[in-house]
Amino acid sequence: MTRQFPEGFWWGSATASYQIEGAVAEDGRGPSIWDTFSHTPGRTLNGDTGDVAVDHYHRWSSDLDLMAELGLGAYRFSVAWPRVVPLGTGAVEPRGLDFYDRLVDGLLARGIKPVATLYHWDLPQALEDAGGWAARETALAFEGYADALAGRLGDRVSVWTTLNEPWCAAFLGYGSGVHAPGRTCGADALAAAHHLNLAHGLAGRVIRERVPGAQLSVTLNVHQLRPASDKAADADAVRQIDAVGNRVFLDPMLRGFYPDDLIADTAAVTDWSFVRDGDTATINCGVDVLGVNYYTTNTLRAGAPGTVAVRHDGHAASSASPWPGAEHIEFVEVPGKATAMGWLIDPSGLTDLLVRLQRDYGVPLMITENGSAWDDVVSADGAVHDPDRVDYLERHLGAVLDAVALGADVRGYFAWSLLDNFEWSFGYDRRFGLIYVDYATQQRIPKDSARRYAEIVSGGVLR
Repeated sequence: MTRQFPEGFWWGSATASYQIEGAVAEDGRGPSIWDTFSHTPGRTLNGDTGDVAVDHYHRWSSDLDLMAELGLGAYRFSVAWPRVVPLGTGAVEPRGLDFYDRLVDGLLARGIKPVATLYHWDLPQALEDAGGWAARETALAFEGYADALAGRLGDRVSVWTTLNEPWCAAFLGYGSGVHAPGRTCGADALAAAHHLNLAHGLAGRVIRERVPGAQLSVTLNVHQLRPASDKAADADAVRQIDAVGNRVFLDPMLRGFYPDDLIADTAAVTDWSFVRDGDTATINCGVDVLGVNYYTTNTLRAGAPGTVAVRHDGHAASSASPWPGAEHIEFVEVPGKATAMGWLIDPSGLTDLLVRLQRDYGVPLMITENGSAWDDVVSADGAVHDPDRVDYLERHLGAVLDAVALGADVRGYFAWSLLDNFEWSFGYDRRFGLIYVDYATQQRIPKDSARRYAEIVSGGVLR
């Protein structure tokens, strides 16, 4: 059976600056929290760092050629804040802006739409030293950084994405501590979530002022949640995690308020005094498209209040919870085929999620990340055969079409990731790329999945 994607559907792939660029001490770039975190013993698998990553800073032109060969029409990249404003505030580094200038022009020359993400977790270390995302001043600094980028690139960037997965930045960075900066305080995590929301609103306002007609977006890893049973307690567990995992961003950004149940659930953690008059109006700046990152589903069971449940939530293990106010809720391990990350493969979850977002929030949607990690190897024939990734890709694209058939307004799909890269606390042990990277030589080898994706892209059909 042949299934057609909507006319004008965007086909692309995505990356993040710290995961691919390297060159961490070149051309005036300042240190980021991920430089500090990855160089701290015990924080990343095998002590891996992003110092070199996949050397995209020097190999960007040939990497763009690979995108063109695959027929990609769009590329979602992130800008490294410490490369553009090394201390987070103050002087702008012209060599940093020049790099992204060349990148954007290179994309346009190859007929590829630039989709720029302002923040994909590499906060300048100087701002973390002053309080990080738990401090309001960081959101104000982000406004200035957004202004510098919009002023330089605004005439050529197709879509501006303010933040990537602020849930991870706030709750893995400040709650469980498995991501940079490695702090473990529930109150700080909730304050960070608010200040990330505020940063989105402030940056969105600047971009709209600087670039009339700009397409504004934010990318959220909206958790798709299922109850472990039909018990009311398990349904309430889904409600609680939906509040602190999803609606903590969705509701202020798209509705202009924080949900009452979130405030009640977390009352023992914080009094939310960091929210000031006018903040939610600023946050609710409006988006033209909501970016959605999807990898798996979570199944939840109610636990006893006051306890810390066993969590199979797909994140690195920590004695601290990334779910403030909901530490007692159990994330149940569900049998079934999983990726190298241990994430259950459940394409139907993507359909359900897209339909829910369309029903509840009514905004255009774009899949800004979807992909899978596998233990890829170069075969004797010099190729990388990754049938599991091909199957994952095809099934999840089918799930997107299922959602479209049910009324979801889905405008595009960005495969994660273009290249194998530095996978955060897992270092170089997990490979998500459509293109294999030999980390010793930096050789690029398109995998079978890249060829299959190119076939789908070329006709806009799934067979």
